[in-house]
Amino acid sequence: MTLLQVRDLRVEFKTPDGLVKAVAGVSFDLKAGETVAIVGESGSGKSVTNLAYMGLLPSSKTNITGSVLLETDKGVVELIGMDNDGLRKVRGQDIAMIFQDPMSALHPYYTIGDQLIEAHQVHNDVDKSVSRDRAIELLSLVGVADPAERLKAYPHQFSGGMRQRVMIAMALMNNPKVLIADEPTTALDVTVQAQILKLLRDLQARFGMAVILITHDLGVVAGAADRVNVMYGGRLVESTGVNELYANPMMPYTVGLLDSIPRMDQGHGKRLRAIPGQPPSLIKLGEGCAFAARCERKKELPEGTCETSPELREVKAGHLVRCHLYENKGVAK
Repeated sequence: MTLLQVRDLRVEFKTPDGLVKAVAGVSFDLKAGETVAIVGESGSGKSVTNLAYMGLLPSSKTNITGSVLLETDKGVVELIGMDNDGLRKVRGQDIAMIFQDPMSALHPYYTIGDQLIEAHQVHNDVDKSVSRDRAIELLSLVGVADPAERLKAYPHQFSGGMRQRVMIAMALMNNPKVLIADEPTTALDVTVQAQILKLLRDLQARFGMAVILITHDLGVVAGAADRVNVMYGGRLVESTGVNELYANPMMPYTVGLLDSIPRMDQGHGKRLRAIPGQPPSLIKLGEGCAFAARCERKKELPEGTCETSPELREVKAGHLVRCHLYENKGVAK
């Protein structure tokens, strides 16, 4: 069953320097029990895509168009254009988000218990003691020792890994169908990263959630995702299953990302390679391929080909690529 359906999502920001086209026509589906990773460099549009349909972007400076349909207990709802009251009812209950910096996401002046209990009370007409019991249950579930006592603690009394566990507990307070994890392991050391990722997998299996994992770390993706959406310059440039992506990357940008990280399956003799150049300005993207200025394979195409933007096309079953190199290749209809 499809829980989230994103179609032609576009996000633009008004700035003194011009219009920033942060997301330019992103479309994808998220099915029940599935983990979809969204990867790309900083500024590629990963987080903005998800903040848009969570209703967490400033409305006065942002123009959002497209369609995002979410399956809820009360039926399918359209998130784009929904009023604030409607979004507050959906957010935290049917769809929840774990933010990348738990220290800034948790309020420093309130105890962990106050914040967890409030997250439950907002969506449930129950006595405060019921919400407190739920908070203790979730803290225990995410591996916080002595949860009843730790409810009285403040965020600064927790380590980074423990604060991230609290954020996960808060996101799960109301059993959401869709969980968005925005760089959930960025500020954590490698050992704690592995613990948090295993915790997310275990909780996903327990609650049957669908997960969107936003990250720039392809090492994290390998062991955590079912499908991968690669973003560049506000666009989706490649989408396929995680095993297919590592075995057969097609978009030159994806190849560059994979060539820049150590891989156990390629021995010790291969040198890591950085992608040349810098990510494009989202104010002056132009009409051509956003990756053209950094692409080492554009010389394989007739001159001027990359001055037009390629379409995202299915070149193998379930493997979508946005690149002129694959223009005449595709799945037989």
